[in-house]
Amino acid sequence: MSAEKLTFKTTLLLAKKTATGVQVPDEIVEKLGVGKKPPVKVMINDYTYPSTIAVMDGVFMLPVSADVREKAKVQAGETIEVTLQLDTEPREVALPADFEQLLEANQAAKAFFQTLSNSNKKRFVIPIEQAKTDETRNKRIKKAIADLEQQKKV
Repeated sequence: MSAEKLTFKTTLLLAKKTATGVQVPDEIVEKLGVGKKPPVKVMINDYTYPSTIAVMDGVFMLPVSADVREKAKVQAGETIEVTLQLDTEPREVALPADFEQLLEANQAAKAFFQTLSNSNKKRFVIPIEQAKTDETRNKRIKKAIADLEQQKKV
């Protein structure tokens, strides 16, 4: 396993209408030394975020969300420099206190939530955090608990 930082230049690709990402060279993935889906810390310009390299259509890819593009000040079509480092820290999703409290009160929902990947957990948490009013936030929390109780992924 490599703790070194590995840097490469690439083009920020646009797929379909909004999906963006970068292709990671095979030799970079090999140097990371932990298989085909390594968890990494990604640095673009001065912005760093956690991600996981995925295989799509036979090539290694890293997603670059709209949020990341905005914070890193990049856009699709640009040539960018990407630095990767193996991420060995445990990944936790921080839960809003009001959501966590209702989750604790519903063992079926909590049990299913705990089986989800961090990405799938975030699909429940982010809309709650982005609610502009208490009313919307409460509706989203109640819907999340109901979906989790029925073992539905968002």
